Amino acid sequence: MLSERQDAILREVVRIFTDTGQPVGSKTLMNALPFHVSSATIRNEMATLEEIGYLEKTHLSSGRIPSANGYRYYLDYLVQPSIVPQDIANQIDEDFGQTYHQLDDIIERSAKILSHLTSYTAITLGPESSKTLLTGFRIVPLNSHQIMAIIVTSDNNVESNIYTVDAELDSSLIEKFVRIVNDKLVGQPLPRVIEMLHNDIPVILSEYMYSSDGLVDMVDQLFRKADTEKYFVDGQLNLLNYADNSDLEGVQSLLSTINQSNDLKKLLDSDTADDGIRVRLGSEMGSDALKNYSIITANYDVGHHGKGVIALLGPTTMHYSQLIGLLGEFRTELAKRLIDYYSRYDDS
Repeated sequence: MLSERQDAILREVVRIFTDTGQPVGSKTLMNALPFHVSSATIRNEMATLEEIGYLEKTHLSSGRIPSANGYRYYLDYLVQPSIVPQDIANQIDEDFGQTYHQLDDIIERSAKILSHLTSYTAITLGPESSKTLLTGFRIVPLNSHQIMAIIVTSDNNVESNIYTVDAELDSSLIEKFVRIVNDKLVGQPLPRVIEMLHNDIPVILSEYMYSSDGLVDMVDQLFRKADTEKYFVDGQLNLLNYADNSDLEGVQSLLSTINQSNDLKKLLDSDTADDGIRVRLGSEMGSDALKNYSIITANYDVGHHGKGVIALLGPTTMHYSQLIGLLGEFRTELAKRLIDYYSRYDDS
């Protein structure tokens, strides 16, 4: 651990460098510190902080900037979340202010609001689908060669898909299939629905048809789509404001990372037992494309409906105190909106 004076110096170096983007010298610090100390003393302390790896020099100036280890120490021990100004809180409330008929609309809207507020890339993940139940299943004939399969879940989300089928497909068999799915699978969590769709339903259907693989395989993708974790990303191009545009391959890798669900899952791999707000630096994210970036993640809780995650991805030089305070306020507001949404259907 550092001394109280070293803590103060490191905190001010991070703040000033974040504000200006310029290396910080002893004279600048002398005027910024909350206590009086000589320039020589500050230089000695900065040299010590550099020696232990929390500050580093650039070739452009005699001043210093925070190192990755310095940022890590600052985030672990020194950062103090800012209080969200009332006008920002009012803006969040106003931006959310509408009636939502789909859960995904709220989650997607939250990413847009967060990105707009910060000018960074916002990522949101809805509450885990393992808590979501199947509440209805229908197949609607569209014409002699097309049908539409529709499923409804306990969060009032609707998924549908149109399929081309053989005209010889017996409509009575489709009706039996729909009835069996509703009898056996409605009320089950989505992961269990998918399991039973392949194990239990074909056995029952075998009483009515030689092979049910065609029907089961046809709707399998639809059920899996409903069970898939849904990530919404907004402000992707904001990342390019901090990218090295001369490194075309690096830019492509960066954009690919935030558009791949597996990569996003790794980015948002926040400990669900931890209700705090977590910051990971580029060196901790396991991707060379993100080496100059940081991600701030926060869980939000909607009771028995589960937990989700919101995140901001931006440069390492983000205003962490402001953004951590903002995410704390934002996740509370998002949870309220989701709880209000769920309450409209929990009693129905």
